[in-house]
Formats: sequence, structure tokens, C-alpha cells
Amino acid sequence: MKLTTTTNVSVDGVMQGLGASDEDRRGGFERGGWALPLFDDEAQTFLGQVYGRADAFLFGRRTYEIFAGHWGAVTDPDNPIAHALNTRPKYVASTTLTEPRWADTTVLSGDLVTAVGELKAGGTGELQVHGSGALVRRLLDSRLVDEIILLVYPVVIGQGTRLFPDTGPDAALDLLDSRSTPSGVTIQVYRPAGRPRYVTGSS
Repeated sequence: MKLTTTTNVSVDGVMQGLGASDEDRRGGFERGGWALPLFDDEAQTFLGQVYGRADAFLFGRRTYEIFAGHWGAVTDPDNPIAHALNTRPKYVASTTLTEPRWADTTVLSGDLVTAVGELKAGGTGELQVHGSGALVRRLLDSRLVDEIILLVYPVVIGQGTRLFPDTGPDAALDLLDSRSTPSGVTIQVYRPAGRPRYVTGSS
């Protein structure tokens, strides 16, 4: 099973509070709601296509609860994102969630790397991770990610949780696709390619 991650980020890498203004106030974050003014029809169509090809979804606990609260209540059969999320298997990485309220959800409470490795080895199609920054970083560290999709919004937020921390493992990426939308959102699709090559010696 192919594991892909899809993340909406600002130019400075912030992924916190992109939706509603009060979506995620952790750490005193006060600049929520930055993505929606730039989320145009082309970006929406692209994301609909991404969700439409998913065979299953994997979430971190916080993103799962946000998605369950919003998308779990959307009943429009013509909404491709809601349809995919509400009709396909969902997995949530959590050691505290015991009674998930979203239908067709399985809690992964044991060793995450082992559990995700078994999902990848035992299934076909595409397992998608949306948002879930801490989970994405752990999956990348464990080399379980096959493809990274970034939607980069033309805005600098200046505070908030970033997808990649100030210090962490390095990674080379192969660019598979790149495009931009009318509002300036750039869509970049990458494949992890091991460690970067560095110049050695003096020039």
C-alpha cells in the first residue's frame, strides 16, 4: 500500500490553524484561518481528486477529532472529500482514544511504526495522511512515506507549528509534479530520495 501525506503550509512552513480562526489555539496561536482566503477552485478540485483516489486514511489524534467534527457531519453525496472520508476505512494513531465516534475507524494504539508497516504490507492502493504534523514527521523519520504533497500558500504567518522542526533529520526529495493555482497556491509533489548530497571539502 502506498502511503502519501498531504499538507497545507504557509511559505514559512506553518501548518497550524489553517481553517477556522479558532481551529487550533495551542501555544497562544492567534493567526488562524490563513488558508481559506487563498483556497481557490483549482486547489479545491485538486484536493478532491487526491481524496477521491484514497483507499484508506490515517490520522493523528488531534487532526482526527477536527476532521470527525467537521467532515463527519457533512452529508452531501456530491462533496468528494466528505464522500471519501465517510465511506472509506480510517485509522487513528492514539494511545488514549478508546471509543472513536466516526464510523469505520480503527485505533492504532500499539507500536505505530509496526502497525503502519503492516498496513502498507498487507493492503493495496493508497493510504493517505492529511494534516497530522507530528504523525507525518514520525512516518518520515521511519521512512514509511512514499509521496509528499505540499500545498504552499503565498503568505508568511510568522508563528505557529511548522511541518518541519528547526532541527531534525535531513531528506532529499525528487520533484514529481509542480503547478500553481490562480490565487498563488503552489502544489508540489515529492518522493523521498534518501539523504541529501552535500558538498565536501573546501572550494
